[in-house]
Amino acid sequence: MQMNAVVHSATEQQVRMDEEGADMQKQRDDRRMKSVFERYLTAWVGLCILGGIALGRVAPGVAGALDNMALRVNGAPVVSIPIAVCLFFMMYPIMVKIDFGSVVKAGKSGKPVLLTLFINWAIKPFTMYGIAYLFLGVVLREFIGADATDLVKMPFGLDLPPGATHGAGTVVMHEGVRMLEVPLWRSYFAGAILLGIAPCTAMVLVWGYLARGNDGLTLVMVALNSLTMLLLYGILGGFLLGVGRLPVPWQALLLSISVYVALPLVAGYFSRKWILLARGEKWFREKFLHALTPVTIVALLITLVLLFSFKGDVITKNPLTILWIAIPLFIQTVLIFALGYGLARALKLSYEDAAPAAMIGASNHFEVAIATSVMLFGLSSGASLTTVIGVLIEVPVMLMLVGICKRTQAWFPG
Repeated sequence: MQMNAVVHSATEQQVRMDEEGADMQKQRDDRRMKSVFERYLTAWVGLCILGGIALGRVAPGVAGALDNMALRVNGAPVVSIPIAVCLFFMMYPIMVKIDFGSVVKAGKSGKPVLLTLFINWAIKPFTMYGIAYLFLGVVLREFIGADATDLVKMPFGLDLPPGATHGAGTVVMHEGVRMLEVPLWRSYFAGAILLGIAPCTAMVLVWGYLARGNDGLTLVMVALNSLTMLLLYGILGGFLLGVGRLPVPWQALLLSISVYVALPLVAGYFSRKWILLARGEKWFREKFLHALTPVTIVALLITLVLLFSFKGDVITKNPLTILWIAIPLFIQTVLIFALGYGLARALKLSYEDAAPAAMIGASNHFEVAIATSVMLFGLSSGASLTTVIGVLIEVPVMLMLVGICKRTQAWFPG
């Protein structure tokens, strides 16, 4: 009798364990995008294109007036205050989510973290440079307009008279303000460079989750890449823009990184630390982050509408512009993913580690790229347009790569 009771109890316990395991597996297999904004990001950007073009036609002076409400040095606009506010609130919610305490775990993560750092900083910036130059500067140059030019703002720290040359640009007067006139394709090229040196530290959490990857490892990579960006973003950006004949003074790069990377990162770190001490982890995640999410969305959408209000004429006159810019960005994304995923397999990583390691390099931190391009070249520049095209293709391309990951799990050791 007692033996039967023991057997019955053991059987019930095993059934419960099987049911719990099945529930956990179901939750893992049923991972999907919960945010309407993230799920329909491409549609949101499409609406911003239409809204921006309409704003440019109906009230063409609105975006320009906001862009001109700027802090000026020697009469030249340096930081547009309304745009800076939008961009800060676009960046801060991303930075406050990052748990920098997880960086201490990087040493224990070993090969996946080293692979990510290698792909993101030793490979990705240079493949983006080569692919973007090949397509924008050679293959598609005639379609973009071989003689088409773009006006970008004079970088902070540069004081040249009208008629002077700077890299591939010439200083001209436009509505009483000195600006650089550069070939249009080079302006697009600059935006591609800025995307190439900005590995994702935001949406990759979504892509790793959907691919059923190791969420803990993804958090470690996000924190580590955010800190690495503080050091390498300006160095690589200055070098590659200089090689691309769009040199930017170090003062401009330093100011851009300080305002749009370091400031929100520091604010995010200390406010996160204070909130966790004062209100606890549960309140921070369920209340604070939930309330903050719409702020990011609104700030991003306002920035996109204003940007497209400047570029409405370019898009309506040459609607295939978006396609020409998207081609090298798509090829770069797929190439970096294939390289990272292939090296992960060669290193015999588990699938749960391989998926996020490949995703973080393939995806771009488009918020940083947008903020930097606006700061360096202006809201109306072709460089800023390119960074926004990065947003446009982000969701469909990354969802395609997530699907590839899930179909190839058997390639990796269990």
